[in-house]
Amino acid sequence: MKKNNGLLIVALLVVVLAVAVPNAEALTFNLTSDHCTGGCGTAPFGTVALTQNGTTVDITVDLATGFAWAKTGSVDFQEFKFNATGVVVGDISVNQTFAGQTLAGQTGAFNGDGTGTFAFGIACTTCSNGNLGITSDIVFHVANATIADLTVPNALGNVFVADIFSSVTGNTGPVDATVPNNPVPEPASLLLLGSGLVGLGVWGWKWRREEVKA
Repeated sequence: MKKNNGLLIVALLVVVLAVAVPNAEALTFNLTSDHCTGGCGTAPFGTVALTQNGTTVDITVDLATGFAWAKTGSVDFQEFKFNATGVVVGDISVNQTFAGQTLAGQTGAFNGDGTGTFAFGIACTTCSNGNLGITSDIVFHVANATIADLTVPNALGNVFVADIFSSVTGNTGPVDATVPNNPVPEPASLLLLGSGLVGLGVWGWKWRREEVKA
């Protein structure tokens, strides 16, 4: 009976670890597809990083060197567009990273410049149109969501679209992301998994010694 109890405890611990680790999943997309009129230069133009933080997804859009944010009709006057399943605009909170300006979540039928339809956006509501001259990251959070909810491609296969200005070509327009990089477990998850496995190993070694003594 002691042996069976020991095996049951090991099984329960493995299940707990398996459930806990995926909650800190992360995924990164590169902005690579160039829809700028006249071209915006050499990709990648930036990255979109998503991290699962409990029941919230944290999203950071980071433009590469040489690119700034733009506000044009080709991206429906949104700086960034995305789709989401089971989300309302009230679930979106935005960090105010544009100095002196206001960023806010938007919803609508956004389908500018042939990149497909999107239902959500992040817009600088106080910015003028054209090259904004701003390179700060856009950082926002979507509550009651998972990464899977925010990464379903639209009918044209696009997942995200950003409106950028290229200092290389002087052009503005949309760039999009379609294919993600491989998901990478967060360091905290790796530490949790590693610590758990080490603990199980030590416990199993002690348990075997006790069984031999018995």
